[in-house]
Amino acid sequence: MDKFDFGSKLVNSKGATTIPSTTKLVGLYFSAHWCPPCRGFTPVLTEFYKTVNKDEHVLEIIFVSSDKDKDAWKEYYGTMPWIALDFEERDKKGEWSKHFGITGIPTFVMLKVDGTKIVDNARGDVAGAGSNADNCKKVVEGWLSK
Repeated sequence: MDKFDFGSKLVNSKGATTIPSTTKLVGLYFSAHWCPPCRGFTPVLTEFYKTVNKDEHVLEIIFVSSDKDKDAWKEYYGTMPWIALDFEERDKKGEWSKHFGITGIPTFVMLKVDGTKIVDNARGDVAGAGSNADNCKKVVEGWLSK
């Protein structure tokens, strides 16, 4: 299976950043502020993210925005605890969308930290686990075993 290269400008609320060294999984969250299903899923994903990273940072998420302007991106990204593909990287966003065959949002692609794709859309896994720590742990273990 082809491995994905994360070599792009990643940011957090403080500026440029990288994927933390303890990370084992990377989720690409294709989303936008104007999308009602996205705005409904983001709080669910936030709880999942906080739960699975409570003891050790094993999951990093990269927000890949379909927002049309930087102000909307900035407002929506401000609700998220993870990192993002810089809004200015519109060409890279297009490349990533094409690479993963993104045809709608929200989509949550799960990868191993080496870039190997695990799940095309892990939304159902996350929604099914909720914020129950045992369920979240089982989902992560399942992803890691693939």
